[in-house]
Amino acid sequence: MSDSDEGGGRWTLLTGHGHVLVEIARNPDARIRDLSAAADLTERTVQAIVADLEAAGYITRTRAGRRTRYTVNHDSQFRHPAQEGHRVGPFLALLAAADDHARTKQEPGL
Repeated sequence: MSDSDEGGGRWTLLTGHGHVLVEIARNPDARIRDLSAAADLTERTVQAIVADLEAAGYITRTRAGRRTRYTVNHDSQFRHPAQEGHRVGPFLALLAAADDHARTKQEPGL
């Protein structure tokens, strides 16, 4: 069954900004190309999203030679009024824990 069969069209729960923030939290050393592939967005779109996330204080970029390292500000709060007062850190930690759980189920002997 395809995504459009059940939910009335192809959509995802997270926005592009959410996908990129999650990917940065998973891999702070990722390149724009890596983030683009993981979030299924163009590199140009990811560059704009990274700039937005930095301007809003969600991430900090640090140059290390030719590479960029990202640091997520886990104390940043969600921007939507429905999540007023909630920090992004616990949300990202929840997704990281789900990733860890999925990996241990796939790797026998762990």
